[in-house]
Amino acid sequence: MSKPLDIVILGLSITSSWGNGHATTFRALVRALSARGHNVCFLERDVPWYAEHRDLPNPPYGLTQLYKSVAELKRRFARKVMNADLCIVGSYVPDGVTIGDWVLRTCRGVKAFYDIDTPITLAKLAIGDADYVTTRLIRRYDLYLSFAGGPVLRKIEKEFGSPMARALYCSVDPKLYFPEDRTPKWDLGYMGTYSDDRQPSLDQLLIEPARRAPKLKIVVAGPMYPPELAWPANVEKIEHLPPSSHRRFYNSQRFTLNLTRADMRDAGYSPSVRIFEAAACGTPIISDYWPGLETFFELDKEILTASSAREVLTYLNDISQKDRRALGERARLRVLASHTSEQRALELESYVAEVTQTTTTTQLNTQPAGAMA
Repeated sequence: MSKPLDIVILGLSITSSWGNGHATTFRALVRALSARGHNVCFLERDVPWYAEHRDLPNPPYGLTQLYKSVAELKRRFARKVMNADLCIVGSYVPDGVTIGDWVLRTCRGVKAFYDIDTPITLAKLAIGDADYVTTRLIRRYDLYLSFAGGPVLRKIEKEFGSPMARALYCSVDPKLYFPEDRTPKWDLGYMGTYSDDRQPSLDQLLIEPARRAPKLKIVVAGPMYPPELAWPANVEKIEHLPPSSHRRFYNSQRFTLNLTRADMRDAGYSPSVRIFEAAACGTPIISDYWPGLETFFELDKEILTASSAREVLTYLNDISQKDRRALGERARLRVLASHTSEQRALELESYVAEVTQTTTTTQLNTQPAGAMA
């Protein structure tokens, strides 16, 4: 890093993790960037559903500011956005198209779009239903930061016209997520907000095993599940867990289940933040399979995959405590080596430098002959 950067992030939320995975990602990234000496300002729309569920109203890193409207945003923060070395607009930001257009016209530094929902965004763009970014904006952002990697990055560049698409996966802060010596409370656990496209996998890989093995103790944590949904008697339901309780939750399970939304499974190369959190705690993971999973964890050695209730029950019943712990430890070491928030901060710095270098080179190559004389 040559010098500290002034960074402005306009994201969905950093103060509330209720019903979204954005807050956890932004907290880890802002904490890491601040620790590296950057000046980070996070701007968040003040909306009722997050105001009622703020589990971190005043993040102790960077500067967090709330605004109630686009007009207020422009009035209060135009100078800060204009002078930023890097301005990032996140996916699902309310009025994201209007805000993105304003940022692109106002910021003098690097302008980036951070898509924490890449496969969903691309599916929305295909039917003209994305209300927080457009193809026109994608072409104008200097940098498209994507939660999904692999082939989708080339798609963003070739089909949507991004001048530079780079993966910036979710991450974990190892100071917050680590193994604890406690007796497991549950045999299997899952954390995730309800979604229609993920529910069939939850039915198959958690609810059905619970029905077949009523002596197992199982837990599901997450909001928005329909009240009419019938849970087996051995499944404990927790409405919401703030991030401060995640480490204890993972360390209280023998195994944890990772499930992927349909669009992300189809696109591949789209790890969730939960998979890194659980691994950092040394909790063995059973996951549905998606293309690219093996680039994040070695299959059968660092992570287990399942497509049926029978496979899940085989893991729960047949793997010894010694082998279970070894599996979790190998995954933990992989995360510490490749997927910490500090590593994401370093990657972001390198992308900004790449954009700056590319812009400088382009400007030099397009100068009229004799301009350098």
